[in-house]
Order: sequence, then C-alpha cells, then structure tokens
Amino acid sequence: MAKYIYPAVFQMEGDIFNVNFPDFESCYTQGENLQDAFEMAQDVLCLTLYALEQDGQTIPKASNITDLQLNKNEFASLIICDTIEYRKFYDNKAVKKTLTIPSWLNDLAERSNVNFSAILQQALKKELQITDR
Repeated sequence: MAKYIYPAVFQMEGDIFNVNFPDFESCYTQGENLQDAFEMAQDVLCLTLYALEQDGQTIPKASNITDLQLNKNEFASLIICDTIEYRKFYDNKAVKKTLTIPSWLNDLAERSNVNFSAILQQALKKELQITDR
C-alpha cells in the first residue's frame, strides 16, 4: 500500500476522452470532458492497484512518460494514486477482531471507559505510519 504515479494516455474521440494506462493490461476509462477524464483515470488506477495489492500480485514499474509513443490525437499525463486514501474511503467496513490482553489491564481500561476499538485503530495507524488528513 503506497502512493503511486503512472503515465496515462489520453485520446480525444469526438467529445469524449478515452484514457488508458500502458503499464496495465486492462486499465482504461473515459470521460465526458478533460476534468472528468482525469478524475476517472485516477479512480480506475486506484481500483486497479488496490486489486493487485489485495491479491498479493506484483505492482508493475511505471513507464517513463517520455518513452511513450503517442499518436497525433493523443497526449500523456501522470496520474497520482494513493491506495491508502482509497482504502479509507471505499473499504471502511468494520471487521471484528478477537484479541487477548491481561485481565488487570482489561479491568483498568474498563473502569476508565476506554474505547478498545478506537485505541486499537490509533495504535495500528501509528505502527503502520498512517496519518489522518
């Protein structure tokens, strides 16, 4: 899980912009205008990288944007993706975990009305160096 930057190729076809990522076999989208195409490109890139991370697959190295061979009606741009932010937004369902702590620590925490879930989330974010923005 990380931040990634990949080149995308934009092709204008009529009023629509088609977008594909040369580094991925099936990563493409389109937009009704340029802004929509950029937003859709970021979304499909994050979705693709998220799926690769979830499946434990190798993330391909990004191509150099200057090495891309473009046709007359195409241009390339870099698209940024943060799969941690993507996970926070789209994969935010609660998961139940069973854990074990010493009885004395449990008693003290319960007397102090400690929210165990909140503490565990904070500790995991700290351990994984994930910041809330």
